[in-house]
Amino acid sequence: MAGIVASVLYLPFVVTASVLGALAAILIAGRWVRVAQREHYVPGSVSRMAWLWLRREPGSGPATAVVIVAIAVAVLVPIPALQALPLPAIVLLGLLPLGLGFRGTSKPLAVTSRVKRLLVVWVVVHLAVGAALTLLLGPAGPALTLLLSAPLTDLALAIMAPVEKSASQRYVAAAKKRLAQVRPTVVAITGSYGKTSTKNYVAHLLSATFTTVASPASFNNRLGLARSVNDKLVPGTEMFVAEMGMDAPGQIAELCEHFPPDIAAITVIGEGHLQRMRTTDAILQEKSTITDRARTVVLPIDDARLAALASSDRMNGKRVVTVSCVPGTDADVVLSPASGDAGATIVLGRGAEPVPVTIASTGHAVNVAVASGIALAAGVPAAVIASRIDALPGSQHRAEVQQSPSGALVIDDTYNANPVGSLRALESAAALAAERGGPLVVVTPGMVELGPVQAERNHAFGAAIGAVGARLFAVARTNRAALLAGYASTATAEALGADAVRSREHAVAEAVTVAGERGVILYENDLPDHYP
Repeated sequence: MAGIVASVLYLPFVVTASVLGALAAILIAGRWVRVAQREHYVPGSVSRMAWLWLRREPGSGPATAVVIVAIAVAVLVPIPALQALPLPAIVLLGLLPLGLGFRGTSKPLAVTSRVKRLLVVWVVVHLAVGAALTLLLGPAGPALTLLLSAPLTDLALAIMAPVEKSASQRYVAAAKKRLAQVRPTVVAITGSYGKTSTKNYVAHLLSATFTTVASPASFNNRLGLARSVNDKLVPGTEMFVAEMGMDAPGQIAELCEHFPPDIAAITVIGEGHLQRMRTTDAILQEKSTITDRARTVVLPIDDARLAALASSDRMNGKRVVTVSCVPGTDADVVLSPASGDAGATIVLGRGAEPVPVTIASTGHAVNVAVASGIALAAGVPAAVIASRIDALPGSQHRAEVQQSPSGALVIDDTYNANPVGSLRALESAAALAAERGGPLVVVTPGMVELGPVQAERNHAFGAAIGAVGARLFAVARTNRAALLAGYASTATAEALGADAVRSREHAVAEAVTVAGERGVILYENDLPDHYP
């Protein structure tokens, strides 16, 4: 009752706060809904990004503290003059987090039907919470509602998740019907990384023998694969190559239920999903479900965990094709990377002779080995596989090598980054720089979605960059401290130094200058602008 009386007593402040709150909410809605879209509408992702901005953007934390104090004073000290404090707090909330754009630059908010539905629920949730808090707290109510906007956006996402899944079921049902009609052999590929490159390699190797369709780009979730089937699968298609990704436990099993694989493969188990899965054991368990329905399984057994899975699947009556990148391993496919003066070779089938092949120095051998194992399992002749490995297609922004107008060699590895892949890219770039007799420049924002080990892995990457004496441009703030600290821990006086830059664009000109005509520039990862 006291709260209601206070609301009436402070009615002018309440009205002003409500009007200001409505105006600020327009900016806040666009900001957080854009983040939700970039994070694939996963509940909880908006709060995680909000917390990241508060920790990494220097002005946002103190500004948020000021807002909290203003709200607390207005609530706890019942003096009429202090009820004006939430008003500037609301204005400040409309600007927070500082630096997180309303429209975005790298990729603005796409106003899709899904976004429109989410915005309706967003407004309803905020109105309901705002009305309740205003009745209880008076002018502080609208301010507190906006302060809680990130978790309230996650609540809206959670409310809409089952609705969106139900609404999209007709597309999945149509895809399942199309699969049943066309009846291609379904090849499913998952892994912590390397999925898209391996998928493209598989499509290339299969297409010489079979009519093949592969899911495009990184269409690797339920709706992406349904769209791939509905748009691209035509009568006569013999092979459908499906990349399968995940954002939460159970998603791989669900994908296999909708798109049952005949041949299933795992590229590698790494730390790429630790943000959501928390442990590599949980990642392994989730990824391993891709083999449950498949009759044939292709696994790289250099990883002891996948070797154990291969043995288990074999005991369960599955046909298992094993691959390795370690010379002399007892496996069905053994790809021996180039070493010294010896070129790369591949053994396709037990007892077969090694065949010379050419693999790009920036490529990941395990992806090639897994793709070759899949092709062999599908029935592509070994001679055909070997002949086509030399012309494997590249994937955009995945270790793409280009010559810049200045003469420097540019390695574009900006699509994604993981601890193993980043170190391999650095090793390849350093070797190329040494071969060309020029400096190495690394431009990177570091790696994300690594959960509890993110700071440690970025520190290690920075240390590796310092150890080879490269010039480092640490982009943005997300991993800046870890990268620079790692670099400083290993860099000698001869190292080219490290700088912090706001964005990749701010580093390009100086990177080209430092590299000169003979240098190598490695662009490793590129975070979207909803990261600090």
